[in-house]
Formats: sequence, structure tokens, C-alpha cells
Amino acid sequence: MTGRRRIAAIVTTYFPASHADVIVGKFIAGFPTDEGLLAPEVDIVSLYMDQVAERDIGLALARSRGIPVYQSIPAALGAGGRDLAVDGVLAIGEHGDYALNEKGQKLYPRRFFFEQIAGVLATARRPVPVFSDKHLGHCWDDAQWIYGRARELGVPLMAGSSIPLFWRDPWLEHELDSPIEAALAISYGELEAYGFHGLEGLQCMVERRRGGETGIAAVRCLRGDEAWAALDADLRPLAVAALERANKQAGASGAPEEIVKHPVLFLLEYADGLRGAVLQEGSYQGSVRGWAYAARVEGRIVATGLRSHGGPPYPHFSYLGLNVQRMFLTGVPAYPVERTLLVTGALDALLESHHRRGARVETPYLDVRYQPSPVPPIRPRGPAPVGASTQPLQ
Repeated sequence: MTGRRRIAAIVTTYFPASHADVIVGKFIAGFPTDEGLLAPEVDIVSLYMDQVAERDIGLALARSRGIPVYQSIPAALGAGGRDLAVDGVLAIGEHGDYALNEKGQKLYPRRFFFEQIAGVLATARRPVPVFSDKHLGHCWDDAQWIYGRARELGVPLMAGSSIPLFWRDPWLEHELDSPIEAALAISYGELEAYGFHGLEGLQCMVERRRGGETGIAAVRCLRGDEAWAALDADLRPLAVAALERANKQAGASGAPEEIVKHPVLFLLEYADGLRGAVLQEGSYQGSVRGWAYAARVEGRIVATGLRSHGGPPYPHFSYLGLNVQRMFLTGVPAYPVERTLLVTGALDALLESHHRRGARVETPYLDVRYQPSPVPPIRPRGPAPVGASTQPLQ
């Protein structure tokens, strides 16, 4: 026994560049950062894989590192015994062979993972920290259940993706209680998986507005000409400013209609009157190959590019991992899980709107109120890396 925190990794599947690889792998081999490779301060002591992929590397990695692989989640949390034997859990419910429903939502077993984890923690009466990758569930009911069960058990819960921890080009962080009047994020790719990234990029910024977060009253999802028609005089200048930042390295320029070939527009009506939007290139083949954010603050437009790092070793996941590690060590999440709860509910409602051909969906249940953390997360503050945002985020 070394006295270091012992962590169980619960993953859907483990192949090269999967989320298990780019997150769990860094807890094993180290976190590449702007300051160099940082050694992990916790130990992965058990692994559960829901599926073994054709290109699996998880089994060989575990064998080479002496990490036992278990056939059930309770066994992984007990490190082979009956009692809880870990101090934290990484739950990576992303990638793998799972069905899509009629709204295009991939039915990852995120709630099942947390049900199993929560059962073990409840029996042990020891609420260790849990990180749940990306959105809390494919639907609001699952997300609300996970959030409520974690609170009931007193489990420190953190969730989300690496987007809020990207390099910002130029640096932009709203001061707390900023008078944000409207905001828009740029995204691209598949509607659910990458729509989540766009929404989270928006939310991590606007939650710092005056009064903090108050929830979302209604949403709409529009495509094609309807999306352009809804990009009114209030939102269009934000789209222009954000696209300029998103495509800084790609070299694309011009009116939004000239850049975004397959437009999808998420419209969000916040409970306090804020107008939010995500303009998404609904294809991986278009000229939009990254993320950006723009807002109007007291009549002035500010904008930044949100830069990942295209290709191995995917260091943007290092900053996510370092913040999760800090939670494992301190018991305090790096930022409120309510952010992910709200984004999960908004995405579910937006996909319902899309399924109903752009209908406005009222969301009184998204009465999610919170204040952003006063303690900054661990993240890069230097210039964006060369080659950033040139390849899809894994």
C-alpha cells in the first residue's frame, strides 16, 4: 500500500483514441501539458470494460501495467473483493457499439454505470468522488436521476468534456457577474455528440453572467434556410465574429452562409432573458473544423477561438484529467456538475425539437440554478498550440 488514492476505471470500450484511451490512459502514463509531462498522483487499480472492441488495446495495456480487469462494475470497485476498495471512479460512457433511438441519441450505458457505482457506494456508506465523461445521460430523466442520486449519497460528482479547458485564442474569460446580453458558440459535426460540445462551450462562458445561472425556459433546433432566417440582427454579428475565430487557421472567411454549408442552429431562451445560440456545421466535411465563442457585453462584441490539439497525444484531455485528479485528491469538483446537468437537458430538448421539425420546446423543468466555481480550474493560459483544431475532437 502506497497511501496514494486508488481509482477504478469503468469504460464502455478501449481502442486507440477512444475516450478510455485519451482519459484513462493519461492516468496511467502521465499528462502531457504545456509544462511538460506530469506524472499521475493517483493509481488506476482496476478496470471494467463493457465491450471489447476489434481494435482493443485495453486488455494488453492492463496486462502490461498489472491492472486487473474485472467482469462486473462491483468487482472493479471492490478490486476483486466484496467491499469498496477504491477512492474514486472514472466512468467513461463514450464509444462502443450501442443503438441509436429515433431522435439520434446514442444509448450509452451512463445511467447503468452510475446505478452500479452508486449501489456499491451506498452499501459501503462511503461516497467517493466520481467523474462521468461528457453528458450525464442521453435523456433528461437519466441525467436528473444521476444528479439526484449523487446528491442523496453525498457523492462528489464531476462531468463534462474537455471543451471548457481548451486553449482560448485570444484569452477570454468573463468576469463574474458580467452583463452578457447575448452569446453564440460555433461547433461542427454529428448533432448529439458534437452538439454537446457546442452547448458546453457556450455554457461554461455564459454561466458567469450577472446573477449566475438561472436555467433555460425553451429551445429550438433549426436546419438549413430556417436556421439562416432565425439568425437575426442580434445573433448574426456574433456568428460572424465567432466564425472568424473558429476558422482562423483553416483560412475560411466570408458571410456565415458562405462558410457553413450544412447549418444547424440551436436557439436557447434562458429564464433570465439571455439569448443563447449554437451555430453548428452539421458535417465533418465542411470548412468549420473547430469551436469558438462570441458574446455581446454592454454593446461590445468579444470573441475567442476554443482550440484543441489535433492528434496524439490529445493533450487537451490532460487538463480535463488534471481537474478530475484534483477532485480525487480533494473531494471537491473543479466546477459545478449543474453545468453538465443543464447542458444534458438542453441537448435532449433540442433533439426533441429537431425530431419535431424545429418546434419550440418549452423546458420549465430546466430550472437549474447555480453559481460558477470561484476557484479557477487547471487549464492552459499560454498561446494555442500549433495545429490546433485541425482534426476532429475524439
